[in-house]
Amino acid sequence: MNFSGLICDLDGTLLDSIADLGESMNTVLAADGLPRHPISAYRLLVGDGVEMLTERSLPPRLRSPEMVTEMARRMREVYSGRWGVHTRPYEGIDEMLAQAHQAGVTLAVLSNKVDRFTREMVSHFFPKTSFAQVVGAKKDVPNKPNPQSALQLAQDLGLKPKECIFLGDTKVDMETAVKAGMFPVGVLWGFRDEQELNQAGAKCLLAHPSELADLLK
Repeated sequence: MNFSGLICDLDGTLLDSIADLGESMNTVLAADGLPRHPISAYRLLVGDGVEMLTERSLPPRLRSPEMVTEMARRMREVYSGRWGVHTRPYEGIDEMLAQAHQAGVTLAVLSNKVDRFTREMVSHFFPKTSFAQVVGAKKDVPNKPNPQSALQLAQDLGLKPKECIFLGDTKVDMETAVKAGMFPVGVLWGFRDEQELNQAGAKCLLAHPSELADLLK
């Protein structure tokens, strides 16, 4: 298959960001005397945007829309000052992106993370990578797995959906790819496991970033 585009999820795909996400959410919870979660537990809580992360993190009795909105606001505030404490690109990611770019593949990021944070973090952690588009969550656009943002991104890049690999670490990413008519590739170094990715429609699984090169030949 010939692919012209590579659309990447951010958290759990390009960046190992779970510690900063978890510690930020725990800071918000602790400020109200609420129970915190082990950092490892956040691997199953993230992926659908800050509001869903907040809702899942709160005790069920406190998950009113008003409470979720307020706690999500606090989460954004705390996270804005600490997203770079522990977060780093996964080993081999820089090389993977460089190889894809050298192969003539157009690179893009599509995340459910707040758009401002998505852009800031991509700029900070990948200053040498030529991403054609970097897109995060926006108020008036539905989050993944709704395919709207992925389809719009492909259109903006001048690519057909079938020409795009969608690279991600959760069922949200695989479902997005399937709904958009893109090629779903799951990564095993991220936040979720092989079973989840396969059940969500992954057509290929990568154990290491270097394996992407085989799809680009």
